[in-house]
Amino acid sequence: MSKKTATKKSAPAKAPKPKPVPKSPETVDAGGGILVEIAPPPAKAAKPAPEAKPKKVSALSAAAAVLANATDPMTTKELIAAMAAAGTWTSPGGKTPEATLSAAIGREIVTKGDASRFRKTAPGRYAANASVDTTPAAEPEPAAKPKGKKAAKGKAAIADGTPGPKSVSELFRL
Repeated sequence: MSKKTATKKSAPAKAPKPKPVPKSPETVDAGGGILVEIAPPPAKAAKPAPEAKPKKVSALSAAAAVLANATDPMTTKELIAAMAAAGTWTSPGGKTPEATLSAAIGREIVTKGDASRFRKTAPGRYAANASVDTTPAAEPEPAAKPKGKKAAKGKAAIADGTPGPKSVSELFRL
């Protein structure tokens, strides 16, 4: 009986690396004593900086501004028409912007309570809350969150700013 032996496979021959293209014009020997001038690659055109777009005012902020200038309570339909007439906000194409605005105002009244910019005077009628400043301000930008695996590493921060434990076993150390 003959033993099978593994045969070594030879690695394929490596192709020679191409020579890098020079950055500045120079002459290179093309063989046979012929000199050839090589020009640098053309420079890329710089992209113009994007124009800064003005911040969009939310429907709630625009409604608060309209109600601050109004003398009587308004319905959401009247608010949408007044915001469009003033040019502060227009519907992005929704079918029922009045219902969306009504829901948003109701949500703010429930969540913020007395600190809300709105108060409900009658079913479907809203007025500006006199005790709160309703001047439209730019919407706050969300805080940038770190991305990737490195963001998850390290100590967890507790709401009061103190560093938290790295693991459960760290909690029970004596």
